[in-house]
Amino acid sequence: MSGADAAPLPPAEALARLRLARTDGIGPLTFRRLLERHGNAGAALTALPRLAARRGTPFALHPEAEARRELEALHRLGGRLLFAGLAPYPPLLEMQEDAPPVLALLGDPAALAPRAVALVGARNASAAGRRIAEDLAESLAAAGLTVVSGLARGIDAAAHLGALRRGRTIACVAGGLDQPYPPDHARLQARIAAEGGAVLAEAPLGIAPLARHFPRRNRIVAALSLGVVVIEAALRSGSLITARMALEAGRELFAVPGSPLDPRARGSNDLIRQGAHLVESAEDVLPHLPEAPHAAPLFAARSAWSEAEPVRPIVAASPEDSGIPPQVLDLLGGSPIAVDEVMRRCHLSPSAIQAILLDLELAGRVELLPGNRVALTGRGQDGT
Repeated sequence: MSGADAAPLPPAEALARLRLARTDGIGPLTFRRLLERHGNAGAALTALPRLAARRGTPFALHPEAEARRELEALHRLGGRLLFAGLAPYPPLLEMQEDAPPVLALLGDPAALAPRAVALVGARNASAAGRRIAEDLAESLAAAGLTVVSGLARGIDAAAHLGALRRGRTIACVAGGLDQPYPPDHARLQARIAAEGGAVLAEAPLGIAPLARHFPRRNRIVAALSLGVVVIEAALRSGSLITARMALEAGRELFAVPGSPLDPRARGSNDLIRQGAHLVESAEDVLPHLPEAPHAAPLFAARSAWSEAEPVRPIVAASPEDSGIPPQVLDLLGGSPIAVDEVMRRCHLSPSAIQAILLDLELAGRVELLPGNRVALTGRGQDGT
């Protein structure tokens, strides 16, 4: 089911999806597999304690009362939740395997639909760099593009301000929507939401951004966009992380050249040396942006909240259990292997393999990786 044709999510299922997404140990890939297996988040929540008991370790679901408080606080803030697989979740982001199951939104969801381009760069940007970012963002917005950035100081803020002159912009933040960062950008965040733009957060309300949150924010910036423009980036900077993530997501990469004497330009200059499009104006960006592709259905196997009976586990999660076909365990090791290869060599159906791997993942014995690959964890390798 694609986000374009999905029916509204029932309130009980929305609450269950939020609880599932906020439960420790349930990442985007596991979330998706649980919904594919059980048909809806309510059934997945019911099954999780039984499946997790096979780990031999405690497992606590996200409390319902806490999820309700988050929903109420988000409503008071004027925000809403977006669920992967359902409009208006951003279609380009939805195509990524590690797309967040739930996003919090302030502003206009219509801002998520048009074609977008990201502008990122140094926080300690030069005056010239900030001017380039503002002018470039304004020109791209005038051409009908939505400009995406991370609400940081320097290039990010300049890009948002330039885009607001002629259109709208999307800000992706690293903490909760109620924790603007930096704090002095609270007014800019509010302006973006009020002037037809959107502010997106993967983190729950109340979460202040920490260093580990920014790479996760950067992957959303890259995935929302058809291309990423880097303006002033040092050799080891968060902007280069965003550039790498853009390439991994199949996006176009652009960079504005800078003085070789300025350390803030070394990273962006190196990107050009490696093949990024050199940018001096919007005319250097527009011809290279593809048309936005249609997002593939996130939950193609069944309805996003079908009332079908949950799929029963067909194996136990312990390797000693004879219910696990030994040929599956023989194929798994510390190096990732494609799940398709496991299916081909074991002669088992896709549903059987996915059920086996999900049980093993919840037991802490395997890790399901992007690219539909799987590998044993340390626990899976030593059998303890």
